[in-house]
Amino acid sequence: MYRRFFLAMLPGALSMAVADAQQADSESLPKRPKVPGTLRLRARRRQEQPPGSGKPKISEEELRWEVAQTAIIIIDMWDTHLCGLSAQRVAAMAPRMNQVVNAARNLGVAIIHAPSDTMKYYEGRPERQRMQRAPMAPSSIPVRATEPSREEQAIFPISGGCDDPVSRKFTGPAPPTTRGVYPWEREHSAIDIVGYDGISDSGQEIYNFCKQESITNIALMGVHTNICILNRAFGVREMTRLGFHVVVARDLTDAMYDPRKRPFVSHARGTELVVEHIEANWCPSILGEDLTRVIPGTDGPASA
Repeated sequence: MYRRFFLAMLPGALSMAVADAQQADSESLPKRPKVPGTLRLRARRRQEQPPGSGKPKISEEELRWEVAQTAIIIIDMWDTHLCGLSAQRVAAMAPRMNQVVNAARNLGVAIIHAPSDTMKYYEGRPERQRMQRAPMAPSSIPVRATEPSREEQAIFPISGGCDDPVSRKFTGPAPPTTRGVYPWEREHSAIDIVGYDGISDSGQEIYNFCKQESITNIALMGVHTNICILNRAFGVREMTRLGFHVVVARDLTDAMYDPRKRPFVSHARGTELVVEHIEANWCPSILGEDLTRVIPGTDGPASA
């Protein structure tokens, strides 16, 4: 009889043991300390003045963001790309981006790495688990990737396309750690993933984590400005719609644009045009250096 009673109780006991182990494992991942400090961001916007004139008025306002409530999301800074020139620009941008991110991290800003399609590469890492374990958070709208409306498509300043004259057709096989048929495998190695950082390519996971950490401010950087920066489930459109305060680091982003296509300008100017579109229609832009320092005196210890 006692043996039967023990066996009957065993599944429940195992379930409790597993739950306790999972809770202990989750608690073993330390959370980012929330420290004092206020960022001063010089946020650039564009508005038609007067409305309907087609003449933009450029204005700059000062945003003050608490580091404890701020996250940087690094979008799709992959280790390679189908477009050779795009990969070259990412490689050139990555060291400077890493400098900015390291400085912001040391101030207390949360860092989220979002190299889409590569989560298998990071499986089991604490930075990945930190994002997976954030509890589900309710949202006013479903968290998903977005596409521009017809109205926005009509006024979008550039056509897309790779500007590399040497066509690179990837026929696979894809790296075993990559989802889908893509050549990229991980985030660019010049960008450090350390400490309390998080890794995710899921809009829902990133939303959950931000809610868990009381993050209300999002700074976006990475590629491509006209595609992933705008359209990902953790990009400009969706994070703005979800109620976050959003900015784009205009010197730490790059568009997918071919100067042989409309509006027939240089690649650098094509990226600028997308940033200007974002400033006029979605959110302001900043320079990355604004994320590297706080207002003097705002990061001191609390008074007794």
